[in-house]
Amino acid sequence: MRILVLIDGSKWSQKAALHAIALAKRKQGKVVLFSVLDRREAKALAFNLGLFSENLSEIEKFEKEIWKEMKGSIKGIMSTLLELCQKEGVNCSFRVVEGSAKEKILEEANSGQYTLVVMGAYGRSGKTRIGSLLEEVVGLIKPPVMVVR
Repeated sequence: MRILVLIDGSKWSQKAALHAIALAKRKQGKVVLFSVLDRREAKALAFNLGLFSENLSEIEKFEKEIWKEMKGSIKGIMSTLLELCQKEGVNCSFRVVEGSAKEKILEEANSGQYTLVVMGAYGRSGKTRIGSLLEEVVGLIKPPVMVVR
């Protein structure tokens, strides 16, 4: 069994990872933690920060700082989950890619390498309705999908 876990940095995706790790442990499976970083998000945050600070000339600097923080944050989460896998005796790896979340997730999930895809029901915004990315991709993913709330 090979399980793809979609990690976006939210507590929901981390909870999904815990379920995937427990399942992989019971089934002697492998877990692949997968995250997509989108530069457009860093650009939008930097622009908003520039508007807020009334210093539009600093947008490029803000973007670089935000991008560095985004990468560091997701790698920290991945490292913590990898350590947990090692403690539990679960074979685990992680991949962080750049691009459009929807495109990269569908590409990876439908690559033919996975028997199950696990994701959190909500994203980083923590809104009470099902996450918009989930709504976009769940019907297009070929392997079975487990949504964790």
